[in-house]
Amino acid sequence: MKPIYEENEETLEIAEQISCHIPPHLHKSMELVSVTEGTLEIGVGTELYHMEKGDFALVFPELIHHYQVFNSESCKAIYALASPLLAPSYTKELQQFCPVNPVILAQEVHPDVNYALRSMLVYPAASQGHILHQAFIQIILARTLPLFEMIDKSSVGSNDIIYQTVSYIAAHYTEELTLSKMAHDLGISQSSLSRVFSGTFHTNFNRYLNEARLDYACSLLLHSDHTILDICIRAGFDSQRTFNRVFQEQYHMSPREYRKQPH
Repeated sequence: MKPIYEENEETLEIAEQISCHIPPHLHKSMELVSVTEGTLEIGVGTELYHMEKGDFALVFPELIHHYQVFNSESCKAIYALASPLLAPSYTKELQQFCPVNPVILAQEVHPDVNYALRSMLVYPAASQGHILHQAFIQIILARTLPLFEMIDKSSVGSNDIIYQTVSYIAAHYTEELTLSKMAHDLGISQSSLSRVFSGTFHTNFNRYLNEARLDYACSLLLHSDHTILDICIRAGFDSQRTFNRVFQEQYHMSPREYRKQPH
């Protein structure tokens, strides 16, 4: 899960990795997915789409999405999170619209798309600046956007409790937040909200909230010079002791060690 990044970050995160179940989430980045082995199910809003080897999907910024893997065989994909600031020529489309169906079948994917994805895997985000990334992202968008039927982004999604829950956490995870406050703000009971986390996200409120905060903290550790204490506060943790403990439990290393590791 990757929540909202700081404004004005021209970031790119890309990796080829084993596909797994990822619960509903959203962020300000666009998400690019290319299946390299097996199959993958991608959910956007309330719809679920099937992907096979060679298929490509583009999830526009601030759309709730999730992933499911039903195949017991090896399933891998290239996943890229790219800031819209890397594609200034497409700002309007990315902000106002989104595809009716985010998946492009393998036989329709232009070779330039796969070339750009593979090239970005070669250049770590910390090297080469953002100029190459900007060029590759704009190549991908130039080759894919004309293939999509677009609709207004406001028509995607739902007013159901799952959509409200994901949107609320994305908007407030850096603030002081409790299950009771969130339930009150959403106008539902705490027990109903707890069932959303356990039944849909297969976790509890505190763990889901901490994962959102940790994802944001990781992006700050990699893409900023903020101190560990400052990152702790910015991510919404009430103390550095809590931050260090939760970080250690999740990543089996300290925030300082995480920052020093090659990524």
